[in-house]
Amino acid sequence: MADATATRAEDVGEPAGPLARLWRIAAGRFGLAVAAVIAVTALVSLAWTPFDPRTTDLAGRWGMPGWPHLLGTDGTGRDILSLLMAGAQTTVFVAVGAGIVATAVGVLLAALGALTPRWTRESVAVAIDILVAFPVLLIAMMISSVWGGSLWVVVWAVGIGFGVSIARVTRPELRRVNASDYVLAARASGLTAVQSLRRHLLPNVAPVFIVQLSWSMAVAVLAEAGLSYLGFGASVTEPSWGLLLADLQPYLQVHPLSVVWPGLAITLTVLALNLLGDALREATDPTLQGRGRRGIPHTAPGVIA
Repeated sequence: MADATATRAEDVGEPAGPLARLWRIAAGRFGLAVAAVIAVTALVSLAWTPFDPRTTDLAGRWGMPGWPHLLGTDGTGRDILSLLMAGAQTTVFVAVGAGIVATAVGVLLAALGALTPRWTRESVAVAIDILVAFPVLLIAMMISSVWGGSLWVVVWAVGIGFGVSIARVTRPELRRVNASDYVLAARASGLTAVQSLRRHLLPNVAPVFIVQLSWSMAVAVLAEAGLSYLGFGASVTEPSWGLLLADLQPYLQVHPLSVVWPGLAITLTVLALNLLGDALREATDPTLQGRGRRGIPHTAPGVIA
């Protein structure tokens, strides 16, 4: 029955849900697949890796890819595959942690800049414009130089930095939706500002917010790798793709293949999250959606009431 209903919906040209539209986009499928592989790898590495990533074996250093070291070993004999699997934990932690911080900061600043009295929202808008001018990586390096390098510094610095960027993008959308007739009617009927934000405003700006969040998570992964490479991110006792790349980089001309794996992991992860953000924008923006199965244009969804 469900299959028949879905078939009839496609036949009449009814638009599919956002997830279905996302899966139809090649970039969306690639982004979801890579993100799922990274997440599963991080979970598996909590309980199992082929070898202990902290165990050294000087007799087996610089081993070529093969059995049992599928990706070879580094200059201390550590298994590179195990190091990459353990490093996925750091990648997921930074991406999710920075995403949570960016969400909280972005929603708070956007709400203050759109729903408060004029003098407050103008002050918040000016503060957002000032904060956006400071590069996130530079702020993280400054904080790390004071408090010491750690993953928490990266999470907070990147999360706050991109939370400000998200607020700058979503603030005009919140103001636009807040001026809609149905929101004004809801406020006149006794709905408080917080209730209006939760029931009407956030659901309507969610597509824009989600796209910005996915891009922020991509840059968070790149920022963590770059900061760890420079010595401002993860400590030497924590697994990190950036640290592994920094350890292997001096031997690039002697053992170039060993440097490929952490660089490839970082590149694929950042590329997948960026492509996922582009696909999310296409799947959630009615002006970018394609035509129906039989050439009937998709109807742009109205504002959520």
